[in-house]
Amino acid sequence: MTPNSYSLNSRKVAEATDEWLAKRGVTKIQIGQLVHFLQKDYFPELTLDECVVHVEAVLSKREVQNAVLTGIQLDILAEEGKLMSPLQEMIRNDEGLYGCDEILALSIVNVYGSIGFTNFGYIDKLKPGILKKLNEKNGKHAHTFLDDIVGAIAASAASRIAHRKQAERESNTNLPLD
Repeated sequence: MTPNSYSLNSRKVAEATDEWLAKRGVTKIQIGQLVHFLQKDYFPELTLDECVVHVEAVLSKREVQNAVLTGIQLDILAEEGKLMSPLQEMIRNDEGLYGCDEILALSIVNVYGSIGFTNFGYIDKLKPGILKKLNEKNGKHAHTFLDDIVGAIAASAASRIAHRKQAERESNTNLPLD
């Protein structure tokens, strides 16, 4: 392969993202449930279907796909014992002071502004729904990166909803936008 012959196929990256999430036991509906959890008190009319639409929009971003693929790959390598020590042990055991998993997740929420950061911190602390399952230390799977990535996708989708709903409110009141 010559240096100039590499060409990234965006469709393949998007498909791999969906496939890898599914293989790790995460569905868009489960992420949508997290989004609904974050936004239901602010928007009682919000449906799970609408939440899933926003999850899909977040997952369509290349930055998000990159984070998903990178994090899942690192989790798998840790499960297979293929990382060098001490990184192997830190990722395999989800070391509390190892913050790179959160940093990768924050690259996702960074796309959606400061509300994404607060949503992420909140959901990461509570770990509802699929996050509780991903955070279990069952000895078989390592989800050191994936639990934070899923939380970040949900936080980003929730942020996206909040921004869209605010824009709808403003357009319905005919107020000038600052």
